[in-house]
Amino acid sequence: MSTHGAAAARVAADFVRAELGVQSPACAIILGSGLGTLADRIEDSRRATYASIPGFHATQVAGHKGEVIAGTLGAREVIAFAGRFHMYEGHAPQVSAFPVRVAHALGARTLFVSNAAGGIRRTFSAGDLMVIEDHLNLMFVNPLTGPLEPGDTRFPDMSAPYSPRLQQQLRDAASRLGIPLQRGVYVGLLGPTYETLAEVRMLARLGADATGMSTVPEVIVANALGMEVAGVSLISNPAAGLTAEKLSHADVMRAAEAAGDNFCALVTEFVKETVDGRR
Repeated sequence: MSTHGAAAARVAADFVRAELGVQSPACAIILGSGLGTLADRIEDSRRATYASIPGFHATQVAGHKGEVIAGTLGAREVIAFAGRFHMYEGHAPQVSAFPVRVAHALGARTLFVSNAAGGIRRTFSAGDLMVIEDHLNLMFVNPLTGPLEPGDTRFPDMSAPYSPRLQQQLRDAASRLGIPLQRGVYVGLLGPTYETLAEVRMLARLGADATGMSTVPEVIVANALGMEVAGVSLISNPAAGLTAEKLSHADVMRAAEAAGDNFCALVTEFVKETVDGRR
């Protein structure tokens, strides 16, 4: 049995369900670097640390609390994961995507992913929010490699990994709230280094608008499980070479804090209107 496959996900889900009283989450939410403030907006919240959950690990990266939070957001039941298991920390792609399997085992059929990303498109500014329309997997690994897990599609169609219906729902929510919203293609790299100037030029030519070190494994597994996915990148900084500034994780955290109110309002409005198309 895979230590982070379908059976292990059911064990973890049973633990979370018993500990936090999860019933039928309308949406699972994965919070990226510095975006954990949304967890504080969840009402009637119950929390469990990652270290206490079978198959999970404590998180080591600043801005990732390492907690599962159950409660309500926009009057809908949600399950939120504040923190990630990044492959640059040494985790296998199956481990990085494990929270998605657990969310599915808990009954969630809609997944909202978020991340902090460097802006490759020159019209982006720090603090922008970008609806993810598609992604490039330049991590060069895939969390579905290995024996087929029960419930997975062996060869999932990735022509629309981010639901066009949910993308429109995000744009509609932003319009109602008066929040400017960009759109673009996210590229996932392994990290943990930021990109070289030559790499940024290459990524732009390949069609990437924003770059980060997460998200892609989660979205792949969600599509293999038949989940409907929406995603937003916080543009935390221009990518290397687009300004004279040196890049740092502290900049990412500051940008996330500055954009926190808009991000929280957008996700809350999105969840409130979510109608699961695949349940």
